Amino acid sequence: MSISKDEYSKMADKASPDSPIILNCVKAFIIGGLICTFGQLLNTIFSNAGLNEKEIKIATPCVVIIITAILTGIGVFDKIARHAGAGTIVPITGFANSVVSPALEFKHEGMVLGTAAQMFSIAGPVIVYGVGSSVLYGIIIYVFHLY
Repeated sequence: MSISKDEYSKMADKASPDSPIILNCVKAFIIGGLICTFGQLLNTIFSNAGLNEKEIKIATPCVVIIITAILTGIGVFDKIARHAGAGTIVPITGFANSVVSPALEFKHEGMVLGTAAQMFSIAGPVIVYGVGSSVLYGIIIYVFHLY
């Protein structure tokens, strides 16, 4: 059975429903804002607990990453993401989700070839380019004595 590109396009348009763009933007804004507000709340809690600024900068992302990983592991984060769309791609939650999801998806292939090999399939390029650009940035700072 052979179909033309036009026929395929018509079939695809018919099968995929229109998405409510404005509603999706509002949901992404609200849920993304709630995630950021939660991060700020953690900052305030840690500050009131007596942590210094450096400790707060370490503790807040760690807690957010752990919570996101747990929520991804039990299937809750995906349900939130279904409604929030881009609102859950606040960098730290999106990164944690992109590490945990492939690990869960490929766990049936074993610890090494499944979980370990696939864990960084999505996040790997981010890590590589992030480390590479930070090294380049450090060299520039060092050469020009900007620090």
